[in-house]
Order: sequence, then C-alpha cells, then structure tokens
Amino acid sequence: MQPKSDLLAQLEQHQTTFPEEAAFRQQVIDFLRRNDAFWQRTTLEGHVTGSAWVLSPDGGSVLLIHHKKLDRWLQPGGHVDETDESVAHTALRELLEETGLKDAHLISPQLFDVDVHEIPARGHEPAHLHLDLRYLFQAGTMELAADFSEVNNIQWVSLASLVAEGTEQSIRRMAMKTNSL
Repeated sequence: MQPKSDLLAQLEQHQTTFPEEAAFRQQVIDFLRRNDAFWQRTTLEGHVTGSAWVLSPDGGSVLLIHHKKLDRWLQPGGHVDETDESVAHTALRELLEETGLKDAHLISPQLFDVDVHEIPARGHEPAHLHLDLRYLFQAGTMELAADFSEVNNIQWVSLASLVAEGTEQSIRRMAMKTNSL
C-alpha cells in the first residue's frame, strides 16, 4: 500500500470548487493524520476506499454499476487490498472486477474527486464511513463482461443525464467536473 504521506500530498494538492467536497477533503486529511491503519476494514471508524470514474471512449458517457448490497447506482470501486500498490490501483482493480471491462487507463494519477459517505450496518459489521478517493479513467472499449456477483447491473450513462437535478449529489458533482474538462 502506498505511504500515507503520498495520499496526504495528493489530498493537499487537490483543488475543488464544490464546498461539500472541500469539507470531505479536509475530513479525509484529518482521518489520515489520526490513523495508520487508514485503509484496513478493521478500522471501524471508517477506511479509505478507491473508486473509478470511467469515461467512455468518446467521453460522452460514464460507467455506473448498480451495487447489490447498497441498492444504488454508483461508480465502480471498493476496499483497498493489502497487495494494492496504491488507491488508484484499488480503483482499477475494482473497476475490472466489477465490470469485466478489458481496456481502461488512468487519465491522471491525481485525485479526481473526494467523497465521504456512511455505509449502513450489515450483519456483524457496524455502520462506518467510506472515505472514497476517486480517480479518472477512460475506457478503450465499451464491451463489458461482468459476472454480476457484486453488482445487479452495469450501464453506460450519458453525462448530460447525470448533471440533471435529482441525480445523487456525488455522481452529479463528478459529471459536472467532467463536463468542465
């Protein structure tokens, strides 16, 4: 796993015009400073996760999954594994596992978005926070081959439809950022 100092540097360099994201950014910085086990699922306060915001080859759509456990449309992503070189690597690994996408590349090693959200209690696992670091990817193909073990559905969704009022705020924020690239 990449050193905590690298993540702190990425977060400190990350700029945003969205007030809620600025607050999330500071929340993650504070969390990292307090927690050496920042990525481990056993850190019950919460843990850092990695997500992929994936543009279609033409840049007009993004790839969303319908998450089974959360019953929501989200960008692909998930928990950091001990073998992940970085949180960006986590995002790519999760993208490939959840969608079966065969060709995607990281557009920039810099953070694209930062979000903090609560994951509800489930079974023996208490409610906790996911401190989600999101990276921008572009697909080389739109062909998907998911096994649907973690997702109910996968869909390419037009960016234009995601900037509309009523779209979940973190998805809308990323769509708005993408439109301003």
